[in-house]
Amino acid sequence: MSTGRLYGVGTGPGDPELLTLKAARVLGAVPVVAHFAKRGNASNARAALGGLPLRADAVELPLLYPVTTEIDRHDPCYKRKIADFYEASAAEIARHLEAGRDVAVLSEGDPFLYGSYMHLHLRLAPRFATEVIPGITSMSGAWSMAGAPIAQGDDVLAVLPGTLPEEELARRLAGVDAAVILKVGRNLPRIRRAIEAAGCMDRALYVERATRADGGVEPLAARDDRPAPYFSLVLVPGWR
Repeated sequence: MSTGRLYGVGTGPGDPELLTLKAARVLGAVPVVAHFAKRGNASNARAALGGLPLRADAVELPLLYPVTTEIDRHDPCYKRKIADFYEASAAEIARHLEAGRDVAVLSEGDPFLYGSYMHLHLRLAPRFATEVIPGITSMSGAWSMAGAPIAQGDDVLAVLPGTLPEEELARRLAGVDAAVILKVGRNLPRIRRAIEAAGCMDRALYVERATRADGGVEPLAARDDRPAPYFSLVLVPGWR
């Protein structure tokens, strides 16, 4: 029996209508669909499929993180738990692939942009036929929803994680024309201070739940320091 094919499927930024035709075709055909989620929560990537029909006999395989923000990501305990989780998840998917079943792993946005799928890809792609289906990113969903042209001509665009130290974030912001800051959450106060230090608060935009019906956009200066929801980012458009 030949082994199955692994698909890393980008589900886009949240609006089910932004799922690609290729992703929809593959998801309607594969016998196993895996998706990441925080234990006790629904999968965001699965929710992004909306009412897309899967195979009637499709097996859904939830991959539940053992930890998310409960332990600092630099803590050895966190690193050990999350590494063990990816090893176990890869082994579970490998059993389906070895049995000849194709497996699609859902990934919010694009699988290769800060996506959990990457950890499975590195473990499984050397052993099995693999295809990655790109998805519309949260970045493009956010600047489209905000109506904010992000970069043009020779503008330099930086994509930065909000988990960077404040001084490092400010330094990098000062050296580019435009920026997207991801992983906002509880880092919002630090991000705000870094943007102020870099002198670009006047054009910074806060976007949450981009492309979704409950999404919104406002100047970062008008947003308070309450922790931002999981689906949030900050834009610093370069083109004016």
